[in-house]
Amino acid sequence: MTTWTFEGLSLPVDKSVRLRFGSGEEDSLPGRFALPGLVDAHCHLTVDADERGPFLAGSTEAEDRLDRLAQAGVSAVRDVGGRREITLRLAREPREDRPIVLAAGRFLAPKGRYFPRMHDPVEPDELLKAVEAELDDGATWVKLVADFPAVGPDGPIRGSAVEPTYELGLVEQVVATAHAKGGRVAAHTNSAVVSDLVRVGVDSIEHGTSITEQDLEILGARGGAWTPTLCASIDTHASETLEQRDRRLTKAKYLTSMLELADQYGVTVLTGSDVVGSVAREIELLSRHGLDVTQAMAAATTKAWDYLGLLDDGNLVTYDEDPRERPGILATPAAVILHGRRIR
Repeated sequence: MTTWTFEGLSLPVDKSVRLRFGSGEEDSLPGRFALPGLVDAHCHLTVDADERGPFLAGSTEAEDRLDRLAQAGVSAVRDVGGRREITLRLAREPREDRPIVLAAGRFLAPKGRYFPRMHDPVEPDELLKAVEAELDDGATWVKLVADFPAVGPDGPIRGSAVEPTYELGLVEQVVATAHAKGGRVAAHTNSAVVSDLVRVGVDSIEHGTSITEQDLEILGARGGAWTPTLCASIDTHASETLEQRDRRLTKAKYLTSMLELADQYGVTVLTGSDVVGSVAREIELLSRHGLDVTQAMAAATTKAWDYLGLLDDGNLVTYDEDPRERPGILATPAAVILHGRRIR
């Protein structure tokens, strides 16, 4: 067995190190700069899309996605909604050649308030039992779709009004139920309901395009997190109209102003690819919109490992160039060590 060694600069701490992985004859890893294993904190392993929109895919697609994430240097994934029988199994049965999986199980949303091919509806009187069922079956998080436009039975969204999916008092009970069973709550939100969600104690805000400074202050005071998923909300798209571009730039400016405040208030910012991006691209976008590049790399590594309660069991991603100077290099690792073994 080869012992792989790295000698160079360890980021985001900016420290010269010499690291060894394995036992046997030594060989040097390529690359002069390194990060701990990346974390994709907002991922959907079983979500795919076709001409009719998003749908839940199967085991093959999920495992292929995990393999691609591993090659990109991702060593841990928080799956925040999908086909529960697959994601919970992947969480229970870790493999040395794939990222660790933390799973939330199913999407929790009532009928007509989420994509119909993405979830089995959970009506308000069933919600608390559904939360308990996910956690009893091995979920460490639950994923609450806390606001969403009305959706027709065949899928298209009816109008643009984003409204709460469940009454606030019920959401508060969801948080209490999850916490009592040792779980945490991640809440999808793109509306002003985010302020109520923060107030009743959800642990992690997902997307959060309407988050406010006061929300950040409250969230940070209790050690909460925000996964802004910039790849999904403000990244450029070749086919966008001028009107869509203007809306995107307005949203980007607002999110930048909030991300500039997040660290000040102690909020843990996390990186998440959703279903359209990558951790590397998310780091790059965060470094352009409110965080400096070191903060953005920490969001994808050390801060994510700490917040999610994960233990680094020997993960490293190396790069030929300094990502602080050229964040785009994060998309092309020179080498990947996953759980102590070289896989790239």
